[in-house]
Amino acid sequence: MAMGTRRITRTPRITRIAMTPGARRVLAAASRLFYEHGIHAVGVDLIAAEAGVTKKTLYDRFGSKDQVVVEYLADRDERWRAFLEERLADVGSGPVDRVLAVFDASRAWMTESSPKGCSMVNAHAEISDPAHPAYAIITGQKEWMLELFTDLAREVAPERAQESARTLMLLHEGALVAHGMRIFPDPIGHARDEAGRVLS
Repeated sequence: MAMGTRRITRTPRITRIAMTPGARRVLAAASRLFYEHGIHAVGVDLIAAEAGVTKKTLYDRFGSKDQVVVEYLADRDERWRAFLEERLADVGSGPVDRVLAVFDASRAWMTESSPKGCSMVNAHAEISDPAHPAYAIITGQKEWMLELFTDLAREVAPERAQESARTLMLLHEGALVAHGMRIFPDPIGHARDEAGRVLS
C-alpha cells in the first residue's frame, strides 16, 4: 500500500493553537530546551527569556505550560511524519525495501534531529498520566508507527502481518532507545538488518 493521507493525519483528540510570530519564538525556544534538558526541568520563565518574550505573552498565547508541551510534541510528530512520508515516497514498490526505508529514515532523523533519543520516548518518561493533554500525542505516534508497520508487513506476507509488525515495532523502538543511550554504535542499522531477516 502506498503511503497515503490516512497515515499522515493528526490525532483528533489534540487541541492546537494558532501560531503568531511570538508563539513561534516560544515554541522554538521550548522545543530546544525541552529536548535538551527535559520537560519538567524547564520552566516558563526560562522559555520566555530564551524566546525574548514576557511570561505574560507566553501565557496569553499558550494558556499554560502544558499547552507549550502539546505544541512541542505535536510539532515534532508532524515533522517526523512528513519526513518519513517523503522518504517512503522515494522508495520503489518493493515491500521489503519499504519496510527497511523506515529504519533508514529513522537513522537519518535521529542523526539530524534527535541525538539524545526519541523525543516521544523521552517525553513518556516524564508524562505517564493519560489525562495529560500531551499524552495522546506520545501514544498516538507509536500507535501510528505500529499501524504503518502492519500495513507494510501486510504487503510482504499478509498471513503474518500483525506478528511481523509487532516484531518490527520492537526492533525499531528498541533501536531508538539504544541510539539515545549510545550503548553501542549504529543500533538503528543493526535493527534494520534484523528487520530484513524477520521479513525474509
